[in-house]
Amino acid sequence: MKLIEVERLEAFYGDMQALFGVSLGLAEKECLALVGANGAGKSTLLRCLVGLNQRVRGAIRFDGKDIVGIAAEKIARSGIAMVPEGRMLFAELTVEENLTMGMLTKRTGNWTLPRVYELFPILAERRKQMAITLSGGQQQMVAIGRGLLSNPRVMLCDEISLGLAPVVVGQIYDSFRIIRAEGMSLVVVEQDINRALSVSDRLICLLKGQVTLEARSADVDMTRLTAAYFGE
Repeated sequence: MKLIEVERLEAFYGDMQALFGVSLGLAEKECLALVGANGAGKSTLLRCLVGLNQRVRGAIRFDGKDIVGIAAEKIARSGIAMVPEGRMLFAELTVEENLTMGMLTKRTGNWTLPRVYELFPILAERRKQMAITLSGGQQQMVAIGRGLLSNPRVMLCDEISLGLAPVVVGQIYDSFRIIRAEGMSLVVVEQDINRALSVSDRLICLLKGQVTLEARSADVDMTRLTAAYFGE
């Protein structure tokens, strides 16, 4: 049984439909990469998985249980965390205060504040600093650390490399290998195709709210992926 199962999912913003019959699955300990052009529906799909978009039709099951219509707070407590695009840190809180917001789910597990500081040592050095004063890469580390401290079974990462220097992106993707070694499942939305392929087990391409390609990352044909990405 898949940890997450999505069947024929449709999503709406007002009168506009954003997803059209999307179906996919995510297994335990798997990393799934979601790629596609701007407006393809990637972020909408993640928002549906965590209960932030309630205007949906179709099925979303987590660990065999239907979560359509469930409040976002309850979904977070059940074990799905999201690292949102733009990081969404609390400007008035310190690094450590932002990190500990992830503990509000009260889930227990391997991820503790000392472990996050071990993963991202710069955050330990800056823990009393206001989070908004950090560099973009350091803020992204805070957002990831906050997600980890909810000890989820699945972490959804939306455009985490956007606007960051390549060396910082490399550090963040190195951390994913450690995170995966702990047994966590990941869904990664990424514009950099090669980066997405390097970290994931499978890749799904979306175009205009529909799945246009699904393949094992090691077997992706770049010609087919280009056609799926641009609709050629």
